Amino acid sequence: MKQITRSDLRHMSEQAASVARLRSHRTLHEELSDPVQRLAIAMEPRTYIRPHRHPQTWELLTPLKGRFVVLQFNDAGEVTHRIVLGEDILLQEIPAFSWHAVLSLDEGGVIFEVKHGPYQALTEDDCQHWAPQEGAEGTAEVMAWYASAQPGDRYLK
Repeated sequence: MKQITRSDLRHMSEQAASVARLRSHRTLHEELSDPVQRLAIAMEPRTYIRPHRHPQTWELLTPLKGRFVVLQFNDAGEVTHRIVLGEDILLQEIPAFSWHAVLSLDEGGVIFEVKHGPYQALTEDDCQHWAPQEGAEGTAEVMAWYASAQPGDRYLK
């Protein structure tokens, strides 16, 4: 039997807070080749998720602890949809090919993700080109924009 306890969430959050990427995860799937990928991801508020898409699969997100801004974008980088998971909305399914980004609003936040496998690393073509790569200059400004971005908005450098 596989399970995630409140103690596991605390441990994951402590680990995320102690690493440069500000994320840690725990998988429920056995292999990256499994047909369904299931994982809990501890995300601290300053972790950067570049706007990206998954051409091969939908992605299901639900918070286990904390709140998360989920933004969806069109091909031009304009926000088309904004929700805060963990308030009124508790689950969001993002369609395949849909550009999206996630921002953790709370320390100790953990989100659960389910999507089709096998795991496929993102390519540059599956990331929005207007947004900096992870670890590059400008990510803090993009995350600050995520926090207030609304449908119709576009990030302007």
